[in-house]
Amino acid sequence: MNINVKNLSKKFNNYVAVNNINFTLNKNTTLGLLGPNGCGKTTSIGMMLGLITPTSGEVLIDNKNINNANRNELLSRMNFASPYIELPKKLTVRQNLEVYGRLYGVKNLKNRIFEISADLDLNNFLDKKTGELSSGQKNRVSLAKSLINNPEVLFLDEPTASLDPDIGDFVREYLEMYKSKNQITILLASHNMKEVERLCDSVIMMKEGQIVDRGTCKNLVDKHGRDNLEDTFLKIARSKNELA
Repeated sequence: MNINVKNLSKKFNNYVAVNNINFTLNKNTTLGLLGPNGCGKTTSIGMMLGLITPTSGEVLIDNKNINNANRNELLSRMNFASPYIELPKKLTVRQNLEVYGRLYGVKNLKNRIFEISADLDLNNFLDKKTGELSSGQKNRVSLAKSLINNPEVLFLDEPTASLDPDIGDFVREYLEMYKSKNQITILLASHNMKEVERLCDSVIMMKEGQIVDRGTCKNLVDKHGRDNLEDTFLKIARSKNELA
């Protein structure tokens, strides 16, 4: 699936959260969506998932506007994960995966749950209530939920936030392995610049609802005369907006 974001804007009352952004998420690539808190990343993802209606502009998925096309059919081929969106706490991990698997119409669901649980090391707490899990366990369950339907497009909103280095590295290594074995397109919103450098083919920098720069990690570092992507991010975040 290819996703084209065209002249996309979102205004909440008098606040402009996203201001006329344009970019393409190409099939089988990983695109990093970077920027400080409040820059419009999560709102942009919400519009790309069809959860938030744009004020203007459009999101085209394989040339179909997500707000006009058969959204259920498109969404069945997509998924997302975010540590900020909790799964039902009173359901066990297994029950959560069963519910979401049914919502996505997953065939051979029992086998898929067995497979993803083994991959993400969930078996020791499959029958434990999700609300009783540690943050690291919850993140792995969220990732399992996001991959339950073998999506063609995966949206990840800070998937390793609040994780210790070991679990964070486990998640990044798993994503690399999964992408190497599957045809999948990923949009990654993250504040972890080492993670972005490791996982992303290219990145978009946002600030105050606008795209202010874009390119590969190396190109942006070279362009801004910094030693690494984190220093580049800080320079862009602290400078006056200069649209890319």
